[in-house]
Amino acid sequence: MAEKLSHIKLLVLLVLSISVSYTEQFQSSQTQTLLRIQHLLNYPPFLKSWNNVTDFCNMEPNSTLTIVCYEGSITQLHIIGDEGAPRLPNNFSIDSFVTTLVMLPSLTVLRLVSLGLWGSLPSKLTRLSSLEILNLTSNFFHGTIPPEISSLTRLQTLILDRNNFTGGLANSLDSLSALAVLSVKNNSLYGSLSDSLGNLENLRVLALSNNKFSGEVPDLSSLANLQILDLENNALGPRFPAVGNKIERIVLRKNEFTFGIPQEVQSYNQLEHLDISSNGFVGPFPASLLSLPSIAYVNIADNKFTGMLFEDLPCNPDLDFVNFSSNLLTGKLPSCLRPGSRNRVVLYAGNCLVSGDNNQHLISFCKNEALAVGIIPHHEKRKVISKIALALSVTGGIIVAIIVVGIVILVVRNFIAQRAGHEPPSRFVEENASTSYTSKVLRDARYITRATKLGALGLPAYRTFSLEELEEATNNFDTSTFIGEGTHDQMYRGQLKDGSFVTIICLKMKRYHGIQHFMPHIEIMSKLRHHHLISSLGHCFEYYLDDSSISRVFLVFEYVPNGTLRSWISEKQIKRKLTWAQRIAAVIGVAKEPCCKNLQLQPAFARRVHGKRASPKFSQWIE
Repeated sequence: MAEKLSHIKLLVLLVLSISVSYTEQFQSSQTQTLLRIQHLLNYPPFLKSWNNVTDFCNMEPNSTLTIVCYEGSITQLHIIGDEGAPRLPNNFSIDSFVTTLVMLPSLTVLRLVSLGLWGSLPSKLTRLSSLEILNLTSNFFHGTIPPEISSLTRLQTLILDRNNFTGGLANSLDSLSALAVLSVKNNSLYGSLSDSLGNLENLRVLALSNNKFSGEVPDLSSLANLQILDLENNALGPRFPAVGNKIERIVLRKNEFTFGIPQEVQSYNQLEHLDISSNGFVGPFPASLLSLPSIAYVNIADNKFTGMLFEDLPCNPDLDFVNFSSNLLTGKLPSCLRPGSRNRVVLYAGNCLVSGDNNQHLISFCKNEALAVGIIPHHEKRKVISKIALALSVTGGIIVAIIVVGIVILVVRNFIAQRAGHEPPSRFVEENASTSYTSKVLRDARYITRATKLGALGLPAYRTFSLEELEEATNNFDTSTFIGEGTHDQMYRGQLKDGSFVTIICLKMKRYHGIQHFMPHIEIMSKLRHHHLISSLGHCFEYYLDDSSISRVFLVFEYVPNGTLRSWISEKQIKRKLTWAQRIAAVIGVAKEPCCKNLQLQPAFARRVHGKRASPKFSQWIE
């Protein structure tokens, strides 16, 4: 019996000795790994005390260095250098550095900030499969963010701010189901934002500011936990992002948002910080934002917001900063924002407010500037016909008509040119077209760029007209300039100051829809610039400064003096009618053009092309 107990004791001692030996070897291995990191970082001052006898797991943490161990293994490594640290020497190898890092397999937190690291981030970093927090801020990493990073399925925080990353965000990011913070600020990332961002259901912070992202912001309304959305200084737009009602901070400053603020924003009861300055927002500013229960910061400066402010508008008592500067607001500054009401900053210069000081625009400027974005002041309240979304039916019909007339113009021009032989071809739209390119070359998109083709048309850039310009062009819409009318529109012939003739279509609107419902169709028309088609040159909105409701829309097109499609197809006095072969060839040619492919996305256009009536709901949008 005693001999048996002796054997058991020997076995226990053997296991303990092996365990201690393994632990010592493991700790020694971790020590060598950290010393190797010290060497690769070029022995920064705050790491010079490291040596072979340093007890890394029991070091006192500080602002530059923190090492956390669990059961003898290093689980957290925080190394923070001086802000603005220079790039490491040319003999530094990011591949060797990451190869060394992955020898700490238990790491869950890795922060390497302002250390001068440079190079393309190796995908082998994903071998640290236990990582939950990765922060590589303020280094010199370049190239694309490796898509393999999406294999770090435990990752909760990814911060790559202030580097030189390029390319886009990987579509596979939606596999990071635990991700709560995604921050890639101050890089050179570009391209559109993937819809997969809307699948990161645990995301709380999305910070993409100071990059080169463009296009629409994907729908983020399904991100129920999203609290911070920072998209400053990109080229995103034109629609205001859709987010959940738990949002606390929205920063859209310096982008290309042009629509209005959606009604849903007025229900963001946890919103504290709203900065949408330096964009192209139009339409009425919802003053109720000033009284949201959590709001403390509002900046809408440098936009084209309209609407009237009233003295008795309520404000949140905790509102500390308000900037209305450089808009087209009218009325009076709310009493809750006036100096002395509390210690807050309020900026409102460059509007049309009755303020009693000299920092507002003159009445004449307010009128002219308002007209430039389609506003005409009226001092008496009257019934306003304003439902902007009418464009899906009316604009659809107009554009289809333009396309068909453009087809006929092209075919007739070519037909006459063939018959005339030696006579130079003439364009049926009054313009100063360039003769640098033949019609054959212009028709073939393979030979020249779209920009060159548009330049060859000799057309001005699409722009916003003021109502005064249109009134001057038509002699105040004199009856002598009247061309015709439809059920919901009137058409006038005008001559601009530069001598060019235009066709102006006036559409009357119904109420209840904001400008955001009409702008997509304005954008489509502005892009239909092609030698086969009559081009839209611009638009003007007419509405009132007191309630910002829109009454009329003016659409400005090239003037076509050569009759209608019907006349060139069926009227008897036209001797050279178009053959079916010519008509079909022209239609196919237009359909193949890149500028016309967007029409396939518009159901109203498709219905009109096939000779069917538009959906009944479209007809309810016009007066």
